[in-house]
Amino acid sequence: MFGKPFRVKSNTVLKGSDRRKLKADLSAAFPSLSADDLSELAPNKEEINVVKIYAHKGEAVTLYVLHKNPIFFELEKRLYPTVYVLWRYPALLPVFRTWAPVLQKLIGGADLMLPGVVMPSCGLPDVKQGSCCAVAIVNNRAPVAIGKAAMSSAEMHSSGMKGRGVSILHTYMDYLWAFGDKSNPPSLPDDDDDVEDANGEQCEVSQKEEYKDDDVGKCVGEQQSSGETVEDQACCGFEELSLTEEEDKVESSNEKSEETQDEQKTPQEEMDALLLQCFLHALKSKVKRSELPLLTSKFLRNHMFTCCPSGKQLDIKKSRYKKLSKFLQVMQQQYCLVQVKELTKGVESIVEVDWKNPQLRSFSVPEEAGVENKVLQGGGEGEAPYHPPEITTLYSVSARLEPLFLDTNKRKGTTMHPAEVRSIVTDYVKKNELVDENNKNYVTINPTLCDCLLEKSEYHEVESLKWDDLFSRTLGRMQECYQVVFPGQAPIVKKGHIEPIDISVASRGSNKKVTLIKNLEVYGLDPAAVATALQHRVQASTVLQLLPGAKDRVLVQIQGNQVHQVGSLLLDQFQIPRKYIQGLDKAPKSGKKK
Repeated sequence: MFGKPFRVKSNTVLKGSDRRKLKADLSAAFPSLSADDLSELAPNKEEINVVKIYAHKGEAVTLYVLHKNPIFFELEKRLYPTVYVLWRYPALLPVFRTWAPVLQKLIGGADLMLPGVVMPSCGLPDVKQGSCCAVAIVNNRAPVAIGKAAMSSAEMHSSGMKGRGVSILHTYMDYLWAFGDKSNPPSLPDDDDDVEDANGEQCEVSQKEEYKDDDVGKCVGEQQSSGETVEDQACCGFEELSLTEEEDKVESSNEKSEETQDEQKTPQEEMDALLLQCFLHALKSKVKRSELPLLTSKFLRNHMFTCCPSGKQLDIKKSRYKKLSKFLQVMQQQYCLVQVKELTKGVESIVEVDWKNPQLRSFSVPEEAGVENKVLQGGGEGEAPYHPPEITTLYSVSARLEPLFLDTNKRKGTTMHPAEVRSIVTDYVKKNELVDENNKNYVTINPTLCDCLLEKSEYHEVESLKWDDLFSRTLGRMQECYQVVFPGQAPIVKKGHIEPIDISVASRGSNKKVTLIKNLEVYGLDPAAVATALQHRVQASTVLQLLPGAKDRVLVQIQGNQVHQVGSLLLDQFQIPRKYIQGLDKAPKSGKKK
């Protein structure tokens, strides 16, 4: 579940009444916890944060965070402990044992299969289907994964220890673990009897593994979907529990040295490095000579923010520079990368870029593409890039006008382009010699035209019509339709007017504004992908909501008045015609506040 980055919706401090409710829920969910344990997990005088997140598949999850470590997560009104809690209370859940190589597969997103479970001398733990349970590595009682039992203990035995054993929800080294302090599992040795049994089995299996490496893959099943990077991280991060002690010492020492280097970097230094990376990336791949001079605010908003790697947020206030002007001043004076001038009073612009600067030339652009590019390319590999649909206005023959189109076999409900309608009406007039001989700008009304185009009050008054009036009356009495054609798909014809993409601004709370976007699906746009692109572009949180009264429609909500940015994304990136976007006039007016 947490094998991919999740999105934080809110982060609030737990109130006193909610703290008492949390203790009661923990006591009911985990009866083995004593009163002292509950006080330690939910202390009265310590700050507990409630973080609401959306997992990568859209599941709503609530995290309870103590001392910057997630201790429990709530999914579908059920509480689960994290590895940080189970390292302090390893006996809190029933535990299944497996071998160290299997952990790599679990981190990659696979479930624990029964052939990979080590059978202890005391037998399997007694669990029911759906029970919360943990997974640990042989020779260490510290759990490394949490999940739900896929079947009961009795069913596991009756199945011959084949099939899925534990559906994994959370593992050591996933993104939920990374949300905390990223500490490693403690070393909690097994009891003497268990260790002997486990060592005996381990020797046998390790000999088999030398010749049959595929056995581990079979134990885990064929459901692994992670990339090489996750497996590599697992290999590097769990060396303490590997089967070979000599490799442990070498690799763990390397790992500790890397960790100490990471720990030496303060959050401010990390933000400084991210700021410089985005700056160099924007100069090398985004800014063009034709754009200069370029407003510094536009450079930050349209170029630097879009170069920020996914999963990270660029915040200049958290860097040592605090302001963009100070950062650019350093880039100009110390590195000679850019030249910044105040072309108008109070407004700075980048007027020159040293494209031959050694630091800029040696900088390698990260392989990770920007979020907006991913959206334009369809969001994944093998998908066609996004192209706006071709929208055409059509007209459908109504029952009243059917006699006018009988000669061309156009029955009721037939759709036509406006030019085709004009051509048919013109041919009808000429075929029936209805053009006024004295003034060819007029058309004489015959009984058919009278019934089709005139009102009852006009029957005895109107004897002729101008050509333009004839055409406008004809189109006005037909059913207006529209045709949408997406590349590589069959045309879609619907009655009425096409709904424009609606952008509106609403107030939330006392003085907070949010921007609402709807009807994206009409134009083949994925609301989730558009929300991600906007979030990356303006560095503001977004929320997806089902649109009331509309089936399969999603409303995108983003913090602040972002009408200008939304319009820029739809017009420039997605090439949606302006006439199909409603609400662009609600953008905030530019100008200084008095």
